[in-house]
Amino acid sequence: MLLFELSLPFTEPVLVFAVVLFIILLAPILLNKIKIPSIIGLIVAGVVVGPNGFNVLQRGESIELFGTVGLLYIMFLVGLELDINEFKKNKFKSFFYGISVFIIPLAIGIPVCYYFLHLELIASILTASMFATYTLIAYPLASRLGITKNEAVTIVVGGIMVTDTLVLLLLAVITGSESGGLNPQYWIRLVSSIAVFAFVVFWGFPKVGRWFFKNIEGENTSRYIFVLAMVFLASFLAELAGMEAIIGAFTAGLALGRLIPHTSPLMNRIEFVGNALFIPFFLISVGMLVDLSVLFGGPEALIVAATLTPVALAGKWITATLTQKVFGYSALQRNVIFGLSSAHAAATLAVILVGFQMQLVDENVLNGAIILIFVTCLVSSFVTENAGRKLAIIESNTKLSDSDVNEKILVPISNPATIEYLVDLALILKSTDTSHPIYPLTVVRDDDAATEKVLVGNKMLEKATIHASASENTVQVLTRVDLNPASGIIRTIKELTITDVVIGWNEKVRTSNKIFGTTLDSILENTHQMIWVCKLIQPINTFVNLMVVLPPNMEIEPGFYHFVSQIKRLSQQAGATLNFYCTSRTIPVLDKHMSEVKPAIEAAYHEFDNWEDFLVLARETSADDLIIIGGARKRTVSHDSNLDKVPSKLSRYFAAYSFIVAYPTQNPAESLDNIIP
Repeated sequence: MLLFELSLPFTEPVLVFAVVLFIILLAPILLNKIKIPSIIGLIVAGVVVGPNGFNVLQRGESIELFGTVGLLYIMFLVGLELDINEFKKNKFKSFFYGISVFIIPLAIGIPVCYYFLHLELIASILTASMFATYTLIAYPLASRLGITKNEAVTIVVGGIMVTDTLVLLLLAVITGSESGGLNPQYWIRLVSSIAVFAFVVFWGFPKVGRWFFKNIEGENTSRYIFVLAMVFLASFLAELAGMEAIIGAFTAGLALGRLIPHTSPLMNRIEFVGNALFIPFFLISVGMLVDLSVLFGGPEALIVAATLTPVALAGKWITATLTQKVFGYSALQRNVIFGLSSAHAAATLAVILVGFQMQLVDENVLNGAIILIFVTCLVSSFVTENAGRKLAIIESNTKLSDSDVNEKILVPISNPATIEYLVDLALILKSTDTSHPIYPLTVVRDDDAATEKVLVGNKMLEKATIHASASENTVQVLTRVDLNPASGIIRTIKELTITDVVIGWNEKVRTSNKIFGTTLDSILENTHQMIWVCKLIQPINTFVNLMVVLPPNMEIEPGFYHFVSQIKRLSQQAGATLNFYCTSRTIPVLDKHMSEVKPAIEAAYHEFDNWEDFLVLARETSADDLIIIGGARKRTVSHDSNLDKVPSKLSRYFAAYSFIVAYPTQNPAESLDNIIP
């Protein structure tokens, strides 16, 4: 005897969840075979199994809950992946687009609704306002194609804050005027609540997040739950402030983005759970709203649906074309702008439901809006997939360089306590263009206990493998048996043609006659590769500032630009403010590289050449700052006798700080003895 009846629609929670999971699994696979994007496959599946299709599932509380979570998740990921530096660089373009995408659809929609659909003026304004909104439903496609840092994508993402805020304010004005509550007290309450919300999220969330990541020990599971809790807290606070929850999720992503490096295991978990579960739930729930039968229920519904959809798409196309002409974008960028901004979902539904509940619009307009949501989501997915793929191919052909492609990072490990920090740094420094893995290495001295030490070393490497693999980066662990650690590291560098070495700091450094002690001295003397000597006492994502101190003439070093590029990558991924301390001769060279080479990073420059009084930097440094010292091998153009004393000063006077001493790449074709005559 069955414990429940297998009748449609399914209501048993386990069966409902199982059906949804099979839809998430099979719909993209089946429709991809006929070149239909996975997003459309999930929406179409929602139409088919929904109450207006074969009635397999009802849009009950569980579907609505997961659908809401999915929508908020999309907006959170948008904020999280937004490149703040690119956004600041293009903020006026984003503002222009946000204003344009608000005004143009309204200017087109109001006359159409008033004269063609014969709606009242207030109803026409309300209905036209939904044309201005857009939901970044195709953003996961852009993210998967790797074009989220393209300027066209950046301004659309930035513009959503402007246009959705204006639409929601317009909605507040309409509802306030209809209820008679539009008075000075209302505006004071709205503005003050929004200000409090912005302060709590943009000032309070980073403070709480930094404290959590620094002080709460635990697995990445607890970090993920913390982040998720902050997202929904921000969404709730946004609703309390009189805004939509999607604005709260988006601002939470902006506020926490600095604490979650894009190459970290935590970021991988956030994207994985969202793309595997929550976002597909949202897309299915959107499909379940669609009732295609309204098109055949009478001429009124058909006329409304056939009118609203072209007007909505035309407004976005005109705005995208105007933006292209004003800023000189390509046709592909215009299509990406149109594709990302043409989808209507959450905000559109919220606007039209308010109008329906206030009896400003009838069910024909409501049904027409639902059809509008379905069609625009399909158009958005198709256009973004098509244009985004072509744009990604063009970008991939122009941004690759040999140094990025051939980049190989070696991480020698001897202390289990520093494994995660060293691997995290290596993952951040690694270019996304390289296909080479990270190489964790342990070296065992060749003696009678070598076999036992190899087993211990393999245990350490297993921890490094697990940590790095959580970020979906490939790892190739290495174990070497050699006469001493330095010899094993040097031999591995030569065998694998390593380009960068990330190695831990030797806490026993106390004298100035040796820079770091036997092992690191040998590595520096016998290699030309980039060497990062690290003492990290807190997670990289919790640093507020990067204090980069460069010796005179470092800009002449062969590996200077590779070093600066990696510093930029570190600043971008860690979300830390970049400060350079160097000579007046180095500043213009740095500034040119920072402005011309992507990623665009803002930096502050300070003149500094007093290496004899190196300790003066301690006055400007806090516990949340990472000090990066530009090192110099002996007999190189940037070497100075004062640099030899820096390691002992760091060990003695900066024991409570995190710091890195970085030695740029030298030219392998030249002997170090020949660099300076």
